[in-house]
Amino acid sequence: MITLIIIAVIVVVLIFVVMGAYNKLVALDQKADQSFADIDVQLKQRNDLIPNLVETVKGYAAHEQGTLNAVTQARAAAAGATTVDQKVNADNMLTGALGKLFAVAEAYPDLKANTNFLELQRELSDIENKLAAARRFFNNAVAEFNAVRAQFPTVLFAGMFGFGTEKPFFAVDAVDRAAMTAAPPSVKF
Repeated sequence: MITLIIIAVIVVVLIFVVMGAYNKLVALDQKADQSFADIDVQLKQRNDLIPNLVETVKGYAAHEQGTLNAVTQARAAAAGATTVDQKVNADNMLTGALGKLFAVAEAYPDLKANTNFLELQRELSDIENKLAAARRFFNNAVAEFNAVRAQFPTVLFAGMFGFGTEKPFFAVDAVDRAAMTAAPPSVKF
């Protein structure tokens, strides 16, 4: 009789441990998904701003078609991205293209003084700051999820409940980091 009670207590404790691990994983998974949705909102705002920025620059620097096309193509790639990896790659490509666009704009004093361009540049800077904060929040949520998923005893049950793989971080890869820190293109007439 005592053996049955001990077994029953062990089973109940194990059930509570498994339930606690599952609930923690679900909560952290939801937190990571919500923080990724916050990144999506900021990316959409940035993508909505880019056509106005391109049109403003186009009015002053029409012969910089290659740079304008690169921004437009990068924006299209960003809009079509669905997974974390695709969004990271598209975001990196768009960030590089926007950097080149602003480098081109430096060569046009009239454009740099244009109030519409300055306002768009200010809005883009604000969105980039919000996007950086959203990325940090997402990466923190992913790190917390990945850490709990890999900890004992959760690691024993994570795969069974569909949480068997780590979530990817929203990070800049080495190639894109090098491209973003490269010297800006020179503009010659």
